[in-house]
Amino acid sequence: MRVLVTGSNGFIGKNLVVHLNELKGYSIETFSRENTIGELPDLVERADAIIHLAGENRAEDVSEFRINNAELTQSICDVIRSLSRKIPIIFASSIQAGYANPYGESKRTAEVALEKLAIETKNPVFIYRLPGVFGKWCKPHYNSVVATFCHNIAQDLPIQIDDHLKELTLVYIDDLVAEFIDSIQNQNKSSLKISVQPEYRISVGKLAEQIKNFSNSRSTLILENVGSGFTRALYSTYVSYLLPDKFSYSVPTYTDERGTFSEILKTQKNGQFSFFSAYPGVTRGDHYHHSKTEKFIVIKGTACFRFRNVVTNENYEISINSNNPTIVDTIPGWAHNITNIGNEDLIVMLWANEIFDRDNPDTIACEV
Repeated sequence: MRVLVTGSNGFIGKNLVVHLNELKGYSIETFSRENTIGELPDLVERADAIIHLAGENRAEDVSEFRINNAELTQSICDVIRSLSRKIPIIFASSIQAGYANPYGESKRTAEVALEKLAIETKNPVFIYRLPGVFGKWCKPHYNSVVATFCHNIAQDLPIQIDDHLKELTLVYIDDLVAEFIDSIQNQNKSSLKISVQPEYRISVGKLAEQIKNFSNSRSTLILENVGSGFTRALYSTYVSYLLPDKFSYSVPTYTDERGTFSEILKTQKNGQFSFFSAYPGVTRGDHYHHSKTEKFIVIKGTACFRFRNVVTNENYEISINSNNPTIVDTIPGWAHNITNIGNEDLIVMLWANEIFDRDNPDTIACEV
């Protein structure tokens, strides 16, 4: 399938073209500001499907809205009418199409041209009235508050908020791209004013607070709940604005005669991750917990884990080598330690089910 993407150099276009190039059986044609309007008819004629993203959303002269939104769309419709076949077309409209402003009116005029094409020729048309779209490669200081906030906070620049309570409606770029591709592959949807799901709603103030928390996590080590939903999408967007010199950062490391200890990251609800080293012959631990639990894995070297029940004095030990990755749990009420029984430095990663609290550490010294 040959897909023509107009507005291919824009935010949505860049993401869409990358995704389409990942699929087998697709050939991508592009139309952007680098092309002339005279090139458009041949591009449309060769296409098996069109994703029409090109348009104007900020203009010094309001006539640019009419030219680049309404008239460009009409030109595409005119070419399709002249052909003896149907070319499915997906159009990225805007929720502004329902508003009485020059941009919204130009988008609504483009919608009308496409609706007329669909009615008169039965050509498949899919119109998406999009709210704010966010994700990687969106231009900051243009028309996306998410992009501007992510860019500025990632680069330690100030942000300005005029109304903390103003609510935004947003869709994530990957969800939008998936919807567009689905419309190409499964042309069985209602063609008028399709919405993209999921839609997210958040106030400007909450948005800024969440992005600042992402930034602060490098010093607090407390990671937000970034595994799903809006927070996942926003976090991916935020880190995409980090410059290469911020791709890495240091974590606190403590060194003594036994080796080193470093905290890696902490979660809000699921504990923290750390790692430590131990020199040959060194024993670490010799304590027990009432409620805290941990999981250890030997990354390098050989370790002997020893346990003793603090009530029954029952003993247990197990030797673990990094060549055989094995998780070792610590059990509440069992004192435990770890000894490096190899000839090289021991490196162990561990997870604890709670963030270490110096005021209430639940770590009681006790020899095994």
